[in-house]
Amino acid sequence: MKKFLFILLFYLGFFSHAQVVIIDTAAVPVDTIKHWSVLGKQALMFNQAAFSNWVGGGANNVGWLASVDYNITYEKDNDLWENIILLNYGQNDTKGVGVRKTQDVINISTNYGRKFFKSWYLSVGAGLQSQFSAGYEDGNNPEAKKISNFMAPGYLNVGMGITYRPNDNVNVTLRPTNARWAFVLDKELQLAGNYGLKADGDTSLLQFGFLGTAYYKVKLMENVNITNTASVFSNYLDHPERLVLAYGMVLNLKVNKFISSNITVDVLYDHNQIKRTQLKQTLGVGLAYTLNNGVKRSDRKDSQWWIKK
Repeated sequence: MKKFLFILLFYLGFFSHAQVVIIDTAAVPVDTIKHWSVLGKQALMFNQAAFSNWVGGGANNVGWLASVDYNITYEKDNDLWENIILLNYGQNDTKGVGVRKTQDVINISTNYGRKFFKSWYLSVGAGLQSQFSAGYEDGNNPEAKKISNFMAPGYLNVGMGITYRPNDNVNVTLRPTNARWAFVLDKELQLAGNYGLKADGDTSLLQFGFLGTAYYKVKLMENVNITNTASVFSNYLDHPERLVLAYGMVLNLKVNKFISSNITVDVLYDHNQIKRTQLKQTLGVGLAYTLNNGVKRSDRKDSQWWIKK
């Protein structure tokens, strides 16, 4: 854990230093190509239903979802450093049922690559996945059995391999050497078998194997985009045939600069969590604001070698 905190502090410190260099334009020559690019989206979405003497039945409810999604990329010559921050949290309050959590995601990753051939990079990176608050059985009923919490589980991946990135809409990373720590920092959940823990009181489980991740974004039509993400992990040390599989889809329908709608689908299979396929689907409409500080180098026509002139 101390090593992870050290890496995180180093990363934040380095990024802060890089930002200062960019802002101090008076001290350096003006570069027409922006090496740093920041693409971020903040959204606050609501859903609501009300019933009065409605024969079809129904319960009054109101819900909300807040999300932050940032891609911070540095591109210069043969260097590529991409950082992703994805934070989601949402709740729904239904009359007669109470407040239930509907969305809870922490996903932070960083990947540095050095180009060795066209769109291929030798890369090294790390990623952290967890959630903000406790999760319960029976539809997230706080009176039911607790099954998850912040960093219970939490997953830290650190590895090296190769990355294929022909443009900003496609990114495939293959890491034949990847260390994966599963953390369970909630004492109530530190029982043998939970998330693969070997004994009661264990706080983590170390796995070593292959990790593959993919990102693919498609523009279906004007203001309608679909983003696909997928990952696969195989633990060399214990039952490598038990693959950890994950797929996520986000369909974004943009109304205007400030209003958009999102449909998400997430599918997960992890033998150490539950021996069944997990499925999550959400729909939200609300306020969204996108921050874009300029065109990335890989968006420039003079760097798009794959497009026929």
